[in-house]
Amino acid sequence: MKNILNLSMTATLLLLIVSCKPTFNASQVLESDENRKELYQNIVSDPVKFSEFMEIANSDKNARMMIMKDHMKMMEEGKMMEMMKENPDMKEKMEKMMQEKMENNPEMQKKMQEKMKAKMMEDPAMKDAMMQNMHAKMKANPEMAEEMMDKMIMMMHENPEMMEMMKKKMKEHQLKREKK
Repeated sequence: MKNILNLSMTATLLLLIVSCKPTFNASQVLESDENRKELYQNIVSDPVKFSEFMEIANSDKNARMMIMKDHMKMMEEGKMMEMMKENPDMKEKMEKMMQEKMENNPEMQKKMQEKMKAKMMEDPAMKDAMMQNMHAKMKANPEMAEEMMDKMIMMMHENPEMMEMMKKKMKEHQLKREKK
């Protein structure tokens, strides 16, 4: 009788422990705006959790598309440039990644060049800044300068009108320098 009593007490205790185990229902937790925002804040404020979250998000096709759309929106609104100004390492890394992508994808490179040309034509200050930047890079990297000059010469041979304009500008420039 004692054994039966001990066995039934143990079984009752085990059933009680098992039945008290809390169950987690993510959908229920996320229904509450307060809970959801607290959960998001917890994830974003912890770099490890956020990296895990981004890894999971990037493994889902729909989530990846949303991330890309948001990224493009940030770029269009100029927010990406602001972030890069605050973080030079990120800017350098992004520029390097873009350069590599364009080298491996001629179509992307062509589209980017067209967009840059259009932007330069719209904004003379941007055009001047880009020209100064390019001249500095060419001065620092003679191989790059040589390559760019070769491309420019090829373009001029393909476009005789452009070549004539360039010759005229060079003569004008030479005359100005001789007068000084």
